[in-house]
Formats: sequence, C-alpha cells, structure tokens
Amino acid sequence: MDIKNLTLIGTKKMLDDKELSARELWRALFDFAKKENKEIHGFLRFQEDESKWKGLPIAVKDNMLAVGMPTTCASKILENYQPSYQATVIDKLEKNGLGIFGKTNMDEFAMGSSTESSAFGITKNPHDLERVPGGSSGGSAAAVASGMALAALGSDTGGSIRQPASFCGVVGLKPTYGRVSRYGLVAMASSLDQIGTFTKDVKDAAYLLNIISGFDKYDSTSSKEHVPNYLELLDEDVKGLRIGVPKEYFIKGMDADAEKTVRNAIKKYESLGAEIVEISLPHTEYALAVYYILMPAEVSSNLARFDGIRYGYSIERDLENGNATLDDVYKISRAKGFGAEPRRRIMLGTFVLSHGYYDAYYLKAQKVRTKIIQDFNKAFEKVDVIATPTSPTPAFKIGEKISDPLTMYLSDIFTVSANLAGVPALSLPCGIVEREGKKLPVGLQLIGKHFDESTILRAAHSLEQAL
Repeated sequence: MDIKNLTLIGTKKMLDDKELSARELWRALFDFAKKENKEIHGFLRFQEDESKWKGLPIAVKDNMLAVGMPTTCASKILENYQPSYQATVIDKLEKNGLGIFGKTNMDEFAMGSSTESSAFGITKNPHDLERVPGGSSGGSAAAVASGMALAALGSDTGGSIRQPASFCGVVGLKPTYGRVSRYGLVAMASSLDQIGTFTKDVKDAAYLLNIISGFDKYDSTSSKEHVPNYLELLDEDVKGLRIGVPKEYFIKGMDADAEKTVRNAIKKYESLGAEIVEISLPHTEYALAVYYILMPAEVSSNLARFDGIRYGYSIERDLENGNATLDDVYKISRAKGFGAEPRRRIMLGTFVLSHGYYDAYYLKAQKVRTKIIQDFNKAFEKVDVIATPTSPTPAFKIGEKISDPLTMYLSDIFTVSANLAGVPALSLPCGIVEREGKKLPVGLQLIGKHFDESTILRAAHSLEQAL
C-alpha cells in the first residue's frame, strides 16, 4: 500500500471493496505519520484511542472543537482546554464515515502566514525543511503534502488555507462565506473566517466540500443556499468558460519564476477551449490595508473572552498567596497566555475601535470593503472565474520574515480580497520553481462567484488533468 499517495476517494473505494480494513488503514497511517511528524511537526496530537479508529482518517486544524481531544488554537492560554461540545463540521465528518486522525499545528489563534507563531513549535515544509509551510493552517497543509494525512480541514480568514496550500503543493479550498458552518470554530474574525479543505487532488476537494457544506441552525451566518453535487459537476469541460485575469494581481516585486509559472498555467486554459479576458479589480490595492484594520478589530472583540476567569490559562492558579486583584488576573493571565502576534493584533484592534479613531479607520475600512465587493460583482458580469497567483513568492525560509510583521502581512496580498468579498477561492498546484536545489510548488488561485464553488472546482479539475 502506497500510504503516502492515498486519496480520500481512492481509499474509500478500497474500504468499500474490503481490500483493506479501517484498522489496517489507521495503523499504517498512524505508524507512518508518527515517524514523519518528528521532523515536520504538522500534528500537535494524534488520535491515540484505537477504539475510535473508524472509517476514513482525516486531520483537523486545532481551532475546531472535537469532544475527547484538547483544542488549543496553538496557544498557551488554551493549553489544556477540553471542549464540552463539538463543531458542526466534526459532526458531519463523523456522520459520513470519517474519523478525526489528529489535530494539526497552526499559527496561534490562526494569526500568521508561516506557522511560526505556534506556542508549541514550528511546522516545516515537507518540500524543504528549512522553509515554512505557510500559515495559519500550515500544519494541515504539511500533513497532507507529506502523506501523513489523506486530507485535512483548515480555516481561512485572509488566505490561511490557500497560501499554505500553494507553499506545500496541495489543493486548498476556501468556500463562500456561509457555505460551511462555523459553529465550534474558535473565532478569530467572525465576518471573515471560513472552514475549508486541504486535499491531494480536486476530486477529493469536491467530495469533502459536499460533506461539510449546508445550513446549520447553530450558526446564524450559515446559508440556506442549495448545495449541489460537486462531484457530478466536476467532469464538465471548460470550453467557452470566460477566465478573468486581473492586472492588479501581477505586481512589481513578485517572484519572477512564480509569475511565469502562473501565467503559463493560465495560458493552458486557452488550449482547453476557455477564453482569457483581462479585467480590472481597481480597489485591490486597498484590500490589505482594509483587512489589517477590520480583522484586528474583530480579533480584539473575539479574544476578550480569554480573561483568565472562565477557562484556559489563569494566573490565579499560580498564585499561592491569593492576593491577586481582578485586574491582576486579567492582565497577567492574558500577558502570559497570549504570544506576541495575538497581543499585537488585540492592541491594533482596540486602537481602531477606540473613541476618536473609529470613524477614521474602522468605518472607512468598512466602506472600502463594500467597494471591493462591488469590484468582484462587476467583474463577474463579464467572466465566470478569476485566475490569479495565490502568493507573490514560493515558500520562504524559516525565520526570514518573523521579525518583520509588515513583510509577513504582505504574504496575504493576493488572498485577503476573497475573504473581504466573501467569495469562494481555491489554490491549485500549477508548477514548481527551483531554489537552492529544492523543488518548491507554486499555486494558481481560482476565484468564483458567491456560492459557485462548482465552477472553480470544474476549472481546477480540467487544469489539473491537463497539467
């Protein structure tokens, strides 16, 4: 059994045909992953309870609640947190014959683009152990790319599925905002967060999306929009499909080899019968600034609940004399429990929401967000799909950007717009570039209309076959 290259659909067939038992599958994958993880550190923990080794094993980012397993968000403040309920996506996986294989590493509270801000150690890129896997869902991407997981769930707030998928050479899908329930996902920025998938091919992405999609009464933002059968629609060809290429996404400073790889992939669509149309998304240049105003504002609000009182790390337990005031508990618990990046974003968010700055920053950013949504709506009157690079560079070296937050934030430059607009987007491996003798993957991003995941999946599947 070629454990490293197993796909979800291929393995499901083997289980259905009784070529393999679930126990044999889990044992083989468990032994392989335990060994690989020593170097890559994609998993924070595995499902050690063998009585739960049932169905198809799948990895889950450690910001989704699963009963019986700690949920830490890779933060000291939640180090021993045991959830009392679980995420809707976990329920849906279990009802459809998938079991939680383990929880994957991530940037603390999903804040980062490299998985270097995890409180429990860095994840490494399987293609080059000196490079980052991307972030914040770097553990999930690395687990799938290395073969430690058949597939994985991640969350995407500003590119946290697509950028690591690009760096690790796997398929990363962020569905439309509201397509997948966020109930049981530890919130970072509630108007931007979306759960999505990491898979080895597009077929598995379609299969997994069907399982986790749909309305959920526990999530007021989840949509009642009809969920089509993505797998059935996958094989339609792309003849006559209009693919828009926005000029604003090929910018000065982008890695030349990565740009060439992406442009060649887009050109390939012409030979498949699609039409390439140059378009403009004029407010793209403001997207990163808007994102880094709105996201910290929501972060500061969402992370206020981690106060050292109700759950998570509390300084009270470390104080023997019990003389701490309520203020001490708040301040010291949060200072010790949160790492540098969450603290930075909490402070930024509190600042932009404060009296005197709310109108100047937050309100203005919300107005520009509306302009970005209008750009996409206008573009989709002319085209069916938008094709762009996923990231301006291939995976960068560990330590290269961690000390410069602004440079790190630029890693999200091509991905944040889809979150601001709430549209679905997918990263597809489209080629490789060589760096210091290592082959590094490059991702092509395909963006679709609201709730039109089937078209981007079809476009991605056609190109995947052609490549």
